[in-house]
Amino acid sequence: MKKLICVLCAILSLATTMQAQKTARSITVKTEAGKDEVIGLPEGLLSETDSLYLDWISRNYIDWGENCTATAVNPVVSDSVYIERLQRIPALIEMPFNSVVREFIEMYATRLRQKVAFMLSANNLYMPIIEEAFDLYDLPLELKYLPVIESAMNPKATSPQGAVGLWQFMLGTAKIYGLKNTSLVDERRDPVKSTRAAARYLRDLYDIYHDWNLVLAAYNCGPGVINKAIRRAGGEKDFWALYDYLPSTTRGYVPAFIAANYIMTYYCEHNISPLDMRLPESTDTLHISRPLSLQQVAAVCGANIDQLRALNPEFKKDIIPGNEETYALRLPTPLVSTFLDREDSIYNYKPETYIGRRTTVAVKSDSRAADKSSTGKAVYHKIRNGETLGSIAARYGVSVAQLQRLNGIKGTAIRAGKSIRIR
Repeated sequence: MKKLICVLCAILSLATTMQAQKTARSITVKTEAGKDEVIGLPEGLLSETDSLYLDWISRNYIDWGENCTATAVNPVVSDSVYIERLQRIPALIEMPFNSVVREFIEMYATRLRQKVAFMLSANNLYMPIIEEAFDLYDLPLELKYLPVIESAMNPKATSPQGAVGLWQFMLGTAKIYGLKNTSLVDERRDPVKSTRAAARYLRDLYDIYHDWNLVLAAYNCGPGVINKAIRRAGGEKDFWALYDYLPSTTRGYVPAFIAANYIMTYYCEHNISPLDMRLPESTDTLHISRPLSLQQVAAVCGANIDQLRALNPEFKKDIIPGNEETYALRLPTPLVSTFLDREDSIYNYKPETYIGRRTTVAVKSDSRAADKSSTGKAVYHKIRNGETLGSIAARYGVSVAQLQRLNGIKGTAIRAGKSIRIR
């Protein structure tokens, strides 16, 4: 009963949060100088992750974690404690504290508490992928929390501007870094491929600026905007010195990143407990080179279709194209052997229903339709002296038999001055 009450309270809290997010895309912060500063919110703070969370609760995929004591009360924290905790985070990227950073930390710790609980649980699924890629490209591991502010750890997140996935790639940038987008597949939603692409993009930005805060800012608004701000600031290349020359949302981006690192590290100190996702403890991948539907896998293997979609978010219509290239199908580890044992049955299970693309199709010839021109009207010819059925048929590219059939002629005799139907 107590757990049910907690769930209901969370749902009410999230409904309030979602309503607030629909009406506010910026916050007003009082700076150290005493003036009010309007700062745009990163997309991850505005995303619909909460609706996904509510959906999963209703399907019993998520339960309350036991890692920390979760309460509705956020303790009051002094600036000195915030500063001390930020400095204890083992990070290469500097994480200074100011009024803007405090505002974002308190936003996560108060009205976005349940979103933080969701993202902490999503970490278990996506962090191993992100950490492996960042280690491969030798990037600071604290960058792994960028998806917190980009997408709220939702691989299907889509911004109003068209950015998609954990890393919120726009289509143009995605193509530059090798992420494909078709009617069936959007690799921006593939956690593995998009993370590798994001790692390369971040590394390329660092090669330009050699400053991680500027890399973060450029990731948000693009190098062109940052270069313009640097010129306007007389060549200054420190984020905080460029602050007044940056767009509103970019001003809040680095503070939001610092706050994301803080809350994902010190959530227990704010009485936030991760949610336990009822996703598989381990997964494995199979290489698919033939058209296949997740619905076929679910039906034959007895798998949960929503779980398969959660593990394979890049397949927009549940269909793995196959044919031209190989795609990875991620399955719960125990299901891999089931798939291999029943592979033929899976591919042969209602392909006409779930794949829906015919490889060949017969063309039916309708003589009545063929007898009409492209305008749908019958065509006639007035017979001249010396013309025969054969010469008329040759002139119009039809057969003598067709002229005989259309005009009820049994032989070949025709009379000049009469009209004969051609089509």
